[in-house]
Amino acid sequence: MFNLISNAIKFIAKDVKPCIEIKGKKKEVTVLYSVKDNGIGISPEDFERIFVIFHRLHARDAFSGTGIGLSLCKRIVESHGGRIWIESESGRGATFYFTLPA
Repeated sequence: MFNLISNAIKFIAKDVKPCIEIKGKKKEVTVLYSVKDNGIGISPEDFERIFVIFHRLHARDAFSGTGIGLSLCKRIVESHGGRIWIESESGRGATFYFTLPA
């Protein structure tokens, strides 16, 4: 959760006030969590690549980071029997979803 919130703050345009919405909803045997932001967004063709360790979409001088965070999120969620995915468009913010067993 910390990494998703940190990314939501980090990947915001300089002239935009950050807005982050965090939700959780119990569904039968799982809990669905979401972290929604108004950041720079991600193109659909990059959805799978962002979860690959050390893969970065931006130059190091544009945004700090190592490219480990989202791959670590995926590993943690999947090791607990959940899944993680994203809905986004470039320039229109992003929503990360993940499930965990209730």
